Amino acid sequence: MRWLSKERWRPRLATVVVAILIVVMALPLVGLFFFRLYENQLIRQTEGELIAQGAVVAAIYADAVRAAGIPPEKLGAQVPPMRDGTNYPYEPIEPSLDLASDDVMPSRPAGLPATADPAFAAIGAKLDGILDETQKTTLAGFRLLDPHGVVIAGGGEVGLSLGQVEEVRQGLAGAYASELRLRIPDQPTPPLYSVSRGTKVRVFVALPAEVDGRVAGVVYLSRTPNNIVKHLYGERGKVTLAAIAILGGTLLIALVFIRTVSRPIYALIERTKRIAAGDREAIRPLDHHGTREMAALSAAFLDMAQKLQARSDSIQTFATHVSHELKSPLTAIQGAAELLRDSGGAMDEAERRRFSNNIVTDAGRLNLLVRRLLELARAENLAPSGASTTLNAALALLPVDTRLDVRIESGGEIGLGISGENLAIVLANLIDNSARHGARKVAITAGGAGSRAAVHVGDDGDGISASNRARVFEPFFTTRREAGGTGMGLGIVLALLKAHDGTITLVDSERGTRFEINLPALI
Repeated sequence: MRWLSKERWRPRLATVVVAILIVVMALPLVGLFFFRLYENQLIRQTEGELIAQGAVVAAIYADAVRAAGIPPEKLGAQVPPMRDGTNYPYEPIEPSLDLASDDVMPSRPAGLPATADPAFAAIGAKLDGILDETQKTTLAGFRLLDPHGVVIAGGGEVGLSLGQVEEVRQGLAGAYASELRLRIPDQPTPPLYSVSRGTKVRVFVALPAEVDGRVAGVVYLSRTPNNIVKHLYGERGKVTLAAIAILGGTLLIALVFIRTVSRPIYALIERTKRIAAGDREAIRPLDHHGTREMAALSAAFLDMAQKLQARSDSIQTFATHVSHELKSPLTAIQGAAELLRDSGGAMDEAERRRFSNNIVTDAGRLNLLVRRLLELARAENLAPSGASTTLNAALALLPVDTRLDVRIESGGEIGLGISGENLAIVLANLIDNSARHGARKVAITAGGAGSRAAVHVGDDGDGISASNRARVFEPFFTTRREAGGTGMGLGIVLALLKAHDGTITLVDSERGTRFEINLPALI
């Protein structure tokens, strides 16, 4: 019997291992991606806030320039036309900074001495208080520049020129510009994949103020993005939930691995130790196999254990039978020899001959038993040769038995998966048994059914009694012990057929004895 678990889908061991490895490798990458994406979002958020604040200040400044009546020739460069007129009259500015692709510039250069136009300086003086109050709330740094890049309001750099700064230069040309710059002078540029890269930079935005299509000045703003650690602390509830989710995922992976791989392996190891200790109850399927490979391994192992246990039982039983069969003639020989030794001189010739004949007869029986044991051993260890034969060919190898009329009634040319020599041995044993049980005729028929063939061997002899039918295939069982029977003929037949994937059974018959042999058929 082969131990088979229920047929149901199970993942392969390789699938489980690969899935676990992919998930384990993805976790740190997901974490790194999350920090990079989140930090970049904080940069974009800061840039967007500066754009909004700068647009308001630019509008107030432009209105003040118009109210002051400053002539067009004092204004700056012509503002380029809108590249996309689909949103006219709206011209939104989208944040464009990216930590992964934009270079981090050195800290902003110091302003150079310069002189602002008095008209623009007067406007700056009026707006300076507004910028200071706005900075207290937004924490952004404001610098209001005239059309030549000179600071006219904001901080302590009034009267200094920032026209040499790259983003300011673009703003003076009428284009929006933004840059990432180091917060601290002489600080090394943070690595691209540094988790704290965003906390070491400052966002700078230059937004031109337009009056009559010309640049009236530049609103130059800057601010340090929100610290990602500080921001995460502010979102600690969500971060905690994310951490719990990651921990739960890790525990789930561990549970899956333990249930599908580790637990079945340890269960099989424990079952192996119990079987090795002689526990027959351990030869049963595992409670849980986990994977398809483990189910197949468990089934193969238990099948092997059951076969080894059955073979061990068979050897033990066989050894008991052999010792019993050999003991009787040996005891008889020893007794007869001792009588001849001790009392042979007082016996007459007939008595001495009788005891001598007993010794010869029992020695012959021992010789026959040994020979039949060797035949049985060869049959049990026979490997299939792949040869084939037919009933006609096998019967032709047997000498003519004058005691019986042996006939093949049908199926004599059906190909059978067994060599002619071995099939001849099988038929010879069955025919000899028939002759010894009073049969006169033996009829052999064969018929094919798919890949198997059934061979029936029947005789008209005395038959087998109902009490002995269940024991005919037991080693050394015979009803002709006094006539020299060893009870091993059917054992040899059974072993030969097993070696060729065949079987033999005793079937019901109206008269005599009838055996059914099942063998592979050649298609």
